[in-house]
Amino acid sequence: MIVNEHIEGYIDSLIPDLPDDLRDLEEWALANGVPIIRKSMQQFLKVILLERNPLKILEIGTAIGFSTLFLERFSRPETEITTIEKVEMRLKDARKNLAGHDRIRLIEGDALTVLDNMVLNHTERYDFIFLDAAKGQYPEFLKPIKTLLNPGGMLVTDNVLLEGSIAESKFSIERRDRTIHKRMREYLYELTHSDDFETVILPVGDGVAVSINKEK
Repeated sequence: MIVNEHIEGYIDSLIPDLPDDLRDLEEWALANGVPIIRKSMQQFLKVILLERNPLKILEIGTAIGFSTLFLERFSRPETEITTIEKVEMRLKDARKNLAGHDRIRLIEGDALTVLDNMVLNHTERYDFIFLDAAKGQYPEFLKPIKTLLNPGGMLVTDNVLLEGSIAESKFSIERRDRTIHKRMREYLYELTHSDDFETVILPVGDGVAVSINKEK
């Protein structure tokens, strides 16, 4: 946890209830051990979406579709959302949860391969990209994301502080987690030192990086 649990609990208590369908899906996910965006991250995304009003959203990491449906609910009625997922046990639920949502396009496959193909095929660019996928691949995602994000567009990256362990020395990290720790540090350094982005890192949820594409 990166914020005092009492503070986090108090902040969460102030967040309005979700619409019934999203609340039911959230409860199902929590009961079945499926990671979804946290309460504070939900509210953060809602405010960002209402302020930015993106028309084209790309989500990298659908899971069961909770965050996808959240993005849909709090974006403009004409906003189109593309979301990418490769894990079959997640896709099984995502297909069901996203069925009938015409503004959402689910692409099944490895995210890096899909992103590279989008770049090669000169796919449309996006106003808003939400990255919440395999943490160890974040540095590899950044190059295609730069190409796919519109000038002035926003990239929001979730879970960047790794429960606070990102600030620890690699020698204090369990060996099995060191690769993710190293790659997340590389990703955050690139974001914060890149000429292409202006980035702020905030202790919301499990840490969020908000980056604006500075391309003119």
